[in-house]
Amino acid sequence: MKPTRISTTPCRPAPVGWPAAVLFDRDGTLVHDVPYNGDATRVRPVPAAEAALGVLRRRGIPVGVVTNQSGVARGLIAEEQLRAVNRRVEELLGPFDVWAICRHAPEDGCACRKPAPGLVLQAAARLGVPPAEVVVIGDIGSDVDAARAAGARGVLVPTPVTRPAEVLAAPMTAPDLLTAVLLVLGGAR
Repeated sequence: MKPTRISTTPCRPAPVGWPAAVLFDRDGTLVHDVPYNGDATRVRPVPAAEAALGVLRRRGIPVGVVTNQSGVARGLIAEEQLRAVNRRVEELLGPFDVWAICRHAPEDGCACRKPAPGLVLQAAARLGVPPAEVVVIGDIGSDVDAARAAGARGVLVPTPVTRPAEVLAAPMTAPDLLTAVLLVLGGAR
């Protein structure tokens, strides 16, 4: 299947109707990526994050976060630091309807760590929506792969760390978060 590409607004309509919920990766997608960030003062939203979330919230579409945080398992950040960073994200971007967090290391082999579907399935269940009606927006291939594995739709918003192969494999891409949200809403503002 050939990936859908967009590069300008107005964006192309999404292939199906509005999602029942939109889940976002945290680091590199909603906020600038600071590896193993345990310092809430270093949290900075990416451009258009607030606007993208506002579009969804005004339509009553639940929003959530699905994030791998292996720094906890690796002993690089404490649980309280993780909670403080997540609180700061909400202070800057508003409340999220659900948070699904994998604290495992990659070698733990858990079912929740993206690209496994566990976080997406967990968030969808907590929101009471079918995974097939969920969209996951992220900056790397594991975000899109987790969506696919859960039966959800994925949208990739590439950053400098996104590998070219991940961009080519993504079913949908967008140049920024606001465009990604408009894409899944069929261009509605």
